Amino acid sequence: MSGYDDARTAARALATEAVHAGRDDLARQGLHAPPIDLSTTYPSYDSRAEAARIDAFAATGAEPDGPPVYGRLGNPTVARFETALARLEGTDAAVAFASGMAALSAVLLVRASLGLRHVVAVRPLYGCSDHLLTAGLLGSEVTWTDPAGIADALRPDTGLVMVESPANPTLAEVDLRAVAHACGSVPLLADNTFATPVLQRPAEHGARLVLHSATKYLGGHGDVMAGVVACDEEFAGRLRQVRFATGGVLHPLAGYLLLRGLATLPVRVRAASENAAELARRLSADPRVARVHYPRIGGAMVAFEVKGDPHEVIAGVRLITPAVSLGSVDTLIQHPASISHRIVDADDRRGAGVSDRLLRMSVGLEDVDDLWADLDRALGAMPAGALASADGGAAGRPAPAGAH
Repeated sequence: MSGYDDARTAARALATEAVHAGRDDLARQGLHAPPIDLSTTYPSYDSRAEAARIDAFAATGAEPDGPPVYGRLGNPTVARFETALARLEGTDAAVAFASGMAALSAVLLVRASLGLRHVVAVRPLYGCSDHLLTAGLLGSEVTWTDPAGIADALRPDTGLVMVESPANPTLAEVDLRAVAHACGSVPLLADNTFATPVLQRPAEHGARLVLHSATKYLGGHGDVMAGVVACDEEFAGRLRQVRFATGGVLHPLAGYLLLRGLATLPVRVRAASENAAELARRLSADPRVARVHYPRIGGAMVAFEVKGDPHEVIAGVRLITPAVSLGSVDTLIQHPASISHRIVDADDRRGAGVSDRLLRMSVGLEDVDDLWADLDRALGAMPAGALASADGGAAGRPAPAGAH
């Protein structure tokens, strides 16, 4: 990890880490806000020393000692965010990328470089993650299974086990500790985008790799796109080498926005989670709703299946924004079968619990009564004759919050 840890002398609460991690050196430099370093290259008059540092990076992927070399090897502003995220997730290191998909691609490339192209995965995953694995775009081969089947699905060439908990978009949860045990020596990658380290830290349960679409809650304001993998230093070195070779680097301004976003992450997640839990309660009691999905771990995501036409609900909201993505301060709603999971085969999608009547809502920080008034109006826009049984057996009494 970088030198930004120097001021840390004892374990600190997550809320404190969120504010201070990655910034511990600022006061000694006479600074309060972290600087944004936009340089793409850095001067050096000692080319022999530069050669030695390049050789060291090529051997291990370790962050070069001394001043920066070139923007594709690393950036001081991005390094601050990486330091902070690693501290929040409880890992040795973190490596940031231009998007969550770039981060996942780098993980797959690291394992493939060792001849370990087989992946065992549990559905549902984010639609593009599912597609990347299924299509074999990076030469990978995937075996889909449920958590109980992971151990039997492992092969000598298995390089990775991947789960997402709570999962996108059904919010299904897995027992990460049990899954990690089933993986044996194969690294477990847990997508922690929905939970964030505020609600769970997968590394504490045995996950070697923790993936985030940092575009979502880590940034928190819908204005930055990024991905990050929190992991041990050995794996981080390999990820840095792939990032250097493929160029999937994070822009320094994005790194700055992410570091700023982390400072309020605990407050945002907890406040939005309170809103989400209340909306899940109201939706579960609504006769226009067939089923509600809300994770036992909590969080700011709610999924629900309507008895009528979900497209009418999307068209009917006014305060809530009908848009893909999640994790912003404002509330978003989308229809997974049309957008985020459209790329997944329809049968596979439905088999993973993503019904055609499912709506996914990322709950923000608005007043909960205002949000409910908008939802109530949008649900009321469904024609009365459309309140038929939901597809895939979703009809019946509304499931209570916490059902999966």
